Amino acid sequence: MITPNDFRTGTTFKKGGDLLRVLEFQHVKPGKGPAFVRVKLLNIRTGAINEITMRTEEKLEDVRIEKREMTFLYRDGENYVFMDSRDYDQVPVHTSLLGEKARLIKENDAVYMDLYEEEILGVDLPASVILKVVQTDPGVKGDTATTATKAATLETGAVIQVPLFIDEGDLVKVDTRTIKYLERARR
Repeated sequence: MITPNDFRTGTTFKKGGDLLRVLEFQHVKPGKGPAFVRVKLLNIRTGAINEITMRTEEKLEDVRIEKREMTFLYRDGENYVFMDSRDYDQVPVHTSLLGEKARLIKENDAVYMDLYEEEILGVDLPASVILKVVQTDPGVKGDTATTATKAATLETGAVIQVPLFIDEGDLVKVDTRTIKYLERARR
């Protein structure tokens, strides 16, 4: 059991059946009355963010979220199948849990899954991935000086905007949080 006095950014606890993560917190000690904690919480299952105040003596159930490395194997209909790197178990994950990030995963990519009592709460990709451009319009000589962009289809099927000097066959680094082009990658 923990109390709001134990809060740190990232602390996860259970309250009323909800799994909550502390995003921000502030201890308040008014001149009159008892101290309290003003806290901004993320509901891990729904993604909802709420701001509430809590008494400092309130008891909460501490929760441990396990981060486990998994390898993407293949897509099976609406599910992506991952293999646990520790015991080689195969775990299906529905596309809705991955969201837009699913467009950036290719076979044999390593990801980290957040697990609570074997329930998958989320999937974290590396900060960036390197993918091959399989289709884009050809660049024109002299276009490297402008900040204009064009659409490019990547090997995973994702379509992103890239600078005009990027050609088919080039490797590009893509930010997995924003799904945007970062830079041209080395071969």
